[in-house]
Amino acid sequence: MSINSKLISSSIIAQSGISFGTSGARGLVTQFTPDVCAAFTLAFVAGVKRNFVFTQVAIAIDNRPSSYAMAKSCAAALQQLNIDVVYYGVVPTPALAYIAQKDAVPAIMVTGSHIPFDRNGLKFYRPDGEISKADEKVIITELVEFTELCDLPELTASNRAVEAYITRYTSLFDTPWLTGKRIGIYEHSSAGRDLYYRIFEKFGAKVIALERSDKFIPIDTEAVSTEDKLKAIQWSKEHNLDAIFSTDGDGDRPLMSDENGNWLRGDILGLLTAESLNIEALAVPVNCNTAIELSNKFTHVERTKIGSPYVIAQFANLVKAFNTVAGFEANGGFLLGSDVRLNGQLLKALPTRDAVLPAIMLLAAAGDGVISTLVNALPQRFTHSDRIQNFATDKSHRIVAKGQIAPANLLVQLGFDNIEIKSVDETDGLRITLADGRIVHLRPSGNAPELRCYAEAESYTQANDCVVKSLKNIQKV
Repeated sequence: MSINSKLISSSIIAQSGISFGTSGARGLVTQFTPDVCAAFTLAFVAGVKRNFVFTQVAIAIDNRPSSYAMAKSCAAALQQLNIDVVYYGVVPTPALAYIAQKDAVPAIMVTGSHIPFDRNGLKFYRPDGEISKADEKVIITELVEFTELCDLPELTASNRAVEAYITRYTSLFDTPWLTGKRIGIYEHSSAGRDLYYRIFEKFGAKVIALERSDKFIPIDTEAVSTEDKLKAIQWSKEHNLDAIFSTDGDGDRPLMSDENGNWLRGDILGLLTAESLNIEALAVPVNCNTAIELSNKFTHVERTKIGSPYVIAQFANLVKAFNTVAGFEANGGFLLGSDVRLNGQLLKALPTRDAVLPAIMLLAAAGDGVISTLVNALPQRFTHSDRIQNFATDKSHRIVAKGQIAPANLLVQLGFDNIEIKSVDETDGLRITLADGRIVHLRPSGNAPELRCYAEAESYTQANDCVVKSLKNIQKV
């Protein structure tokens, strides 16, 4: 192919094998060639230009080895349109989203979030926030002509996104209210590991840095490894910690522990955060803990498909009827759908997943007490989830389809005997509620070739057993 070859975005995207998952375009690193990155970038910009006027696009990355090269490809594509690139380096996704929203410009985050390092992704933001599922369809069908990329520019990072993100939260408190508290930060390869300590120290806490890694660690806040569970308990004892804070790779999903080193489930963290912020109406995915409704803490709860775009899509209707609106996911990401007032200060809406806000609000709610007291006061419903990795997506869909036709038969194959089904929910995958209160939910991942299993029960042991039994027997289906 010659240097001046003309390429069409939709064709390049179709040939790449990359598709949009629950949040962003995801695929193998080998699939994200310079021209594929350019095709996604230019198609995204073409769609945004129909509704917005701008001369800049913001770009940031996570700590994956492949992310910087992908960012350079996106920047090179924008140069063909004479669009200025503001590069923010390695920052959390919500930090990029926040500064782009403040500047009213589109943004591209190069991240694969929690998926393995041999994969990566692109996440897109319009000047008014995260793109919708409709926007995704526009991107993959746009017919944008561009020139094959040759020279990729080196990028110089601005610190504006980091400083604005820190100020967003530190400006809400005028006293060092965490004085006397000891907060551990499990740094690993998180995109925000160089800024989180500044927030907690500003609040007066003693921060203990834990296990920074030079290699990318694919932390999944929805399926925490046994190793990470044991580490947190040990760290808590060793350092006498009041809490441990961490995130997934791109810093939009929190991992927060209590004073004993027990990681909180993301939806429990979200519930406590929403209560602390006095949220009236919530949008949450169908796989979130039913303690949300049982707690009777919210005027309205809307259930959605799994994925932040579906949660965000509900905000437009909810803000018409309620003063304060938010959403969260079982993975912990908290989305603020409306402005709220905290300590007399205005906290602007940030309708994308964020890890810092729930951590702050949980600590604020605990006050001089301990986090476990807040958790134990909630309706005692327990959840667990895990997944089979490298499990063909079409196989996952076939299993779910069989279960939708004959759920009782599927449950027998999964090892559930003498069961009675109370209800079946097909909002996203197959969610079966049993007469004894247990819930089993199978769903193909939208980000990787994985089959996820979620369970809920009256005890953690029951929920765990449901997941272990289901995934063990899934190959027989």
